[in-house]
Amino acid sequence: MNVLRLLRNSLATLTVVVPLAHAAAPITLVVGDQNYYNVQASVEASGVLQGAPYTVDWKHFQSAAPVAEGLQAGALDLGFLGDSGFIFLAAKGAAVKLIGVSRQNPDTIALLVPKDSPAKTIQDLKGKKVAYWPGAWSQQLTLRALEQAGLPNDYVEFVKLMPIDAAAALPQGSIDAFPVWEPYISQQEVFSGARPIITARNLMPGLSSIAANANSIEPKRAAITDFLQRLKKARAWVQANKNTYADVWAQKSGLDQSVSRHWIGQADMTVEPVNANAASDYQDTADFLVKTGALPTAFDTKSVIDTSFSKAFD
Repeated sequence: MNVLRLLRNSLATLTVVVPLAHAAAPITLVVGDQNYYNVQASVEASGVLQGAPYTVDWKHFQSAAPVAEGLQAGALDLGFLGDSGFIFLAAKGAAVKLIGVSRQNPDTIALLVPKDSPAKTIQDLKGKKVAYWPGAWSQQLTLRALEQAGLPNDYVEFVKLMPIDAAAALPQGSIDAFPVWEPYISQQEVFSGARPIITARNLMPGLSSIAANANSIEPKRAAITDFLQRLKKARAWVQANKNTYADVWAQKSGLDQSVSRHWIGQADMTVEPVNANAASDYQDTADFLVKTGALPTAFDTKSVIDTSFSKAFD
């Protein structure tokens, strides 16, 4: 009897201990952000992450290239980068999926020249030094402008520079043109008087990618879905509180208030599912990059589109 009683007590103890030992570990989403997307700032300013059943580990980068590297290495669960940057990454065979997109005012992607430059069109930049970063919007914008004007890719002299370095080079005269996005555009316009001679309007989709490491999707599907829902609310809050948010973002980033208000006032950023229009835009961009030689071989973007998160944007 004593032996039976001991066995029953031991089994009773196991029924309590085993479930606790297998309790779900806390989930952390590692998210790669850039200045242009200001995802962290908008989420924190709007307060939409309050009560989230997971934590977010933010990683901040100055351009798309390190975001792409983080996604490829599995160091990021989610990353925000331009359409061409994502396509270059996916075409290399990286384990990534496009799970959402962001659209914005196309004038927030532009090719800038110094205020005293005589250039008014892309034709005026023959032989001039134009900054770019491989796979970024800067490369795509310039190539599209050259194609639209019927000019060869070597019509200008491309100079490989990170945006932060190109931002310093333009006022100094080290480069003649700076194709870039916000907040660099507003910084240049407000402080140095630089002006755009080309924007993405009627030239390129200018879509932004919400990319996921493919290996993170199933283990963290619920958290990713919830994060996307909250991100949509954050973008709506920013749209309804532009100046308030611009001032918060300026303080957080150390940016001048006039620059942040200039940018946020016209940004009009949204987050959306990868619908038929977005999918068509991505294939169009991939085909363009192949045609110009920037991408070595044809790439079917449908192979890396994941529409299973579409309802998160409802």
